[in-house]
Amino acid sequence: MTDAPKSGGAGWSLRMEPQPDASHREAILAPLVAHNEAAAGPGEWGLLAVTVRDARDEIVGGLWGRTGYGFLFVELLALGEARGHGLGRRIMAMAEAEALARGLSGIWLDTWTFQAPDFYRRLGYEECGRIPDYPPGHDRIFFMKRLAAKSDAAR
Repeated sequence: MTDAPKSGGAGWSLRMEPQPDASHREAILAPLVAHNEAAAGPGEWGLLAVTVRDARDEIVGGLWGRTGYGFLFVELLALGEARGHGLGRRIMAMAEAEALARGLSGIWLDTWTFQAPDFYRRLGYEECGRIPDYPPGHDRIFFMKRLAAKSDAAR
């Protein structure tokens, strides 16, 4: 479905894409990146992953994150059957150490009330936002943690 341009407009039209793909995302992202970089400078984007592997060396969980603008965003942390063995704490410690090694100043992430908010609180993460009743009956919680280099922490 296409929305006809308003009279006097620049010829813009709107279209609901029935099956959006990666090319649509990239086209939408390009002007946003240009705007952000003009306002805040280059983000120095990167990826970070810590994997949990089984005895057959197959990935069974881990952490997936993206870095930019001085922060690590933890997009995924999943352990599946490996949960409950202290691996989550070790993964987060590894991610924090790597973030510091990359010169990052903090980490942010989100979780749901039925996932691991207390886990992140125990690791020193502070709640910085919440969407109530999303999904219904639960909340989505956003956490962040500022990182301090060892020399900063000693002061």
